[in-house]
Amino acid sequence: MKKNRIKEIIKNPNRYKNKKDEREENKITDNSSSGSKIKDVGSVITCSKGKRIYCMTIIGEIEGHNILPEENKTTKYEHVIPRLVSIEEDSEIDGMLIILNTVGGDVEAGLAIAELIAGMKKPTVSLVLGGGHSIGVPLAVSAKKSFIAKSATMMVHPVRSDGVTVGVPQAFEYFERMQKRITSFVAENSGICEKRFQKLVMNTEELVMDVGSVLDGEKAVKEGLIDHVGCLSDALGCLYDMIDKERQKF
Repeated sequence: MKKNRIKEIIKNPNRYKNKKDEREENKITDNSSSGSKIKDVGSVITCSKGKRIYCMTIIGEIEGHNILPEENKTTKYEHVIPRLVSIEEDSEIDGMLIILNTVGGDVEAGLAIAELIAGMKKPTVSLVLGGGHSIGVPLAVSAKKSFIAKSATMMVHPVRSDGVTVGVPQAFEYFERMQKRITSFVAENSGICEKRFQKLVMNTEELVMDVGSVLDGEKAVKEGLIDHVGCLSDALGCLYDMIDKERQKF
């Protein structure tokens, strides 16, 4: 019997694994599946007319240092930041299209992503679909050209905090300085001035339970916040033209 069992083990070693081996294999399988989730960030590379375009989606809530509940759709900044560096350094990618449909989220994480996009040399175009609210506004204007769908909206409002706020002057001064950072970035990367943007942020006559303003597609363009009202084909056409102009320089 023992000789027959040894022969079977030699022929089919996987059939006679012990429990420890099975646990180790399960660990490897679990790690590989989690790795695939990290890689899956809702992006795609397209190639048309001799141009390679990287399409990045920024959707749901911008997740910062705190992990949000699993049921929330999120864009994780630790995934987006290295991807932006890779796009900038990849000689085979000619430009980037950013699709936004976000409710906002972590201010510092959103600003970090926006600063990286604004500092890229490659042609970049953003398209706001559905909504580009809160910290989504700096993200939308960070691209070299910005578009917004006619039915989309953008909400601008003062900086908020979900945690405990100490009721001292220094705490409110910090919020004011944070709001100044956002206002300055938006003004530098769009056609709206700081004074007008701040007025929209502090508007008390539009929202019933909040301070701020809601801008639809046409109003966002009229205010100078976004460059054009348009759809996907308009944004892609603009990106193709920017790539052609970039190539002519060389």
